[in-house]
Amino acid sequence: MRFILSALLALALSAPLAAPLAAQDLTALARLDPAASRIADSAGGADITLALSQPVPWRVRLLADPPRLVLDFREVDWSGAAAMPHESAIVETLRAGVFRAGWSRLVLQLAGPFTVTHAAMQTGAGAKVTVRLDPASPAAFAAAAALPEPPDWALPQPAALPSSNPDPQGPLRVVLDPGHGGIDPGAERDGATEASLMLSFARELKERLIREGFQVTMTREDDVFVPLETRISIARAANAQVFLSLHADALAEGEATGATIYHLADDASDEASRTLAERHDRDDLLAGVDLSQQDDLVATVLMDMARTDTAPRIQNLAASLAGAMQQAGIRMHRHPIQQASFSVLKSPDIPSVLLELGFLSSGSDLKRLNDPEWRETMQGAILSGLRAWAATDSKLKP
Repeated sequence: MRFILSALLALALSAPLAAPLAAQDLTALARLDPAASRIADSAGGADITLALSQPVPWRVRLLADPPRLVLDFREVDWSGAAAMPHESAIVETLRAGVFRAGWSRLVLQLAGPFTVTHAAMQTGAGAKVTVRLDPASPAAFAAAAALPEPPDWALPQPAALPSSNPDPQGPLRVVLDPGHGGIDPGAERDGATEASLMLSFARELKERLIREGFQVTMTREDDVFVPLETRISIARAANAQVFLSLHADALAEGEATGATIYHLADDASDEASRTLAERHDRDDLLAGVDLSQQDDLVATVLMDMARTDTAPRIQNLAASLAGAMQQAGIRMHRHPIQQASFSVLKSPDIPSVLLELGFLSSGSDLKRLNDPEWRETMQGAILSGLRAWAATDSKLKP
């Protein structure tokens, strides 16, 4: 299995790359022809046919949790992908969009463990990609899904932001993290997506904070996919003093309205430290502390110590923001401050909170999120909350 998938990856990557293009300025080097494409089950497996207007470099791989087939292409316009004939119980859902600068991704969620037994691109008048999926044992699928990324296809690197010596008397350095983006639209309702709404809100909030003397960095400025750990790396590179992740979720069942502020759950701290120690570059974990020569145990202990010092500062940040929102008359969730183990909250020494500005599953919340006056009020409350927190935070700093 490892040999088959490695060979497929090598073949897919052998085509020459086109000239680099701006991340969001897609020129649609290739376009999908939905009418000539198809996903259908046959002989216990599934056949995937994608008709493109021209050949482009591409690759195919499997991912787990949930089982997915991932196809990356040099800029493909996936407009109309939803109209592609879909007669498969094996391929449950599909989504497509921008993956990283100059590249697009098609993700097909699978009903169980399957293996890629065929993957090819036929060229001529356009291009035809064909992929065959056949059943696989859980062990064989897990081995295939665990194959590492080819070196040239690593996820986007942490932002190359200039590092500076933080001035304790200087402007508060805030990182705004508009949730989701690109291949991951987040919650959706009535044509609105969480990714788009949060990007618009973050842009407006950034401008207001800058006018008020804050120093602001955003984890994404456009509709792009940014890995969760990279978002923390961007905050580290920006010497962030505060990290605000912006979201507007949706509930499949039940009803919820109003803003909610999340900070890292206490019982998630140990796991967060272990995960970061295993997966992050060691020079990207703690500001001013070199962990590159330390083993996982030492790194974990040091991060736990930092998190213990940071925890009361985070709790005060959440309380200051919630108080400012309530004072501004903003509707809050009945439990306005909650805990969760969100990945973007796991930086051990940067006070980080996740703001659920509302719920797209609530019609009234969606209306507020689209209301310029409400957004201005919320942005003013966030500004006031940050100011109140900064005024008292120096007393709690270790």
